[in-house]
Amino acid sequence: MLPDPRVPDADGTLRPVRSVPSADAARVRRCTEALRDIAEDCTVHSEALLLGAYGPAPANPDLLQRLVDLRDLVDEAIGVVVVRHRSQGAPLADLAPIAKRTEDRLRKKYDPISVDNALTTRIRPEPVISASTATDDDDTPVLRQPGQRLASALTLMRNGSGRRQRELAVEMNVHESYVSRMLSGQRDLSWKHVRTICEVCDTDPELMKPLWQAAANAAPSDAEDPVEYLRTYLQGLHYATGSPPTDRILTTTQYTLSADDIYRALHGPGVPDWKVIEQLTYALQSLPAIARPLWRRAKKATENGPATTD
Repeated sequence: MLPDPRVPDADGTLRPVRSVPSADAARVRRCTEALRDIAEDCTVHSEALLLGAYGPAPANPDLLQRLVDLRDLVDEAIGVVVVRHRSQGAPLADLAPIAKRTEDRLRKKYDPISVDNALTTRIRPEPVISASTATDDDDTPVLRQPGQRLASALTLMRNGSGRRQRELAVEMNVHESYVSRMLSGQRDLSWKHVRTICEVCDTDPELMKPLWQAAANAAPSDAEDPVEYLRTYLQGLHYATGSPPTDRILTTTQYTLSADDIYRALHGPGVPDWKVIEQLTYALQSLPAIARPLWRRAKKATENGPATTD
């Protein structure tokens, strides 16, 4: 006997399964907003996970909790995407191969009413404390993406120069709100814009170039001295973090570094061991993985002469 192709509705009446779901514009809007919230929440947990993974002594239960939180958020986001897709009048056949589940499984697991109810009761995680809100007694750094480091440096530069966003907008020939989004890290910056901001603020653009190249995922050119490039990058991170004094950095790293280590990394001579660079970039709220190829390149230059990027 073939299975009944009908499904029961709310009152138990059997009705045919829709070949094309009905559209629901209001639910689409709710799902879109919820998806944005969940994406932001994933960032909160990801930052906490990075902070724990790069910490001096990461606790396994804490790391696992963050991973579980991320897993739950991803599953929640999948449900929102499935319901959003159905609410747009699109067939689940589009999503089933990607989700590696049958259409029937997606329909049952992520039904619109259950997803709606879950969204109305969900509790958003508390953001990780950033450098701008940390207290004097809180020395825990927050790891930031390269674009955020660049935006922080340019914002500090603009504030220190006394220039207004309106002045920058005029020089860049863009709307003032566009400048605001660039300085808040919401929009990528071209090198042309970075150079203009530096020139308006009376700062040498070359000091920001390593931060911009990291944000743009661009490798340094062979013409740039690897050792100086690494130091300039670290100096840029130091500036973007608000130029913390040495004792603050020592406290943040729990004295795994010395004052001489910090000075040598920022000003020379030579290139310190990777452990020094790793701990310093961590203290300066950056991802050590970004600095590692720069350190390799600089280290190779001091040992074997000019090096290529790797």
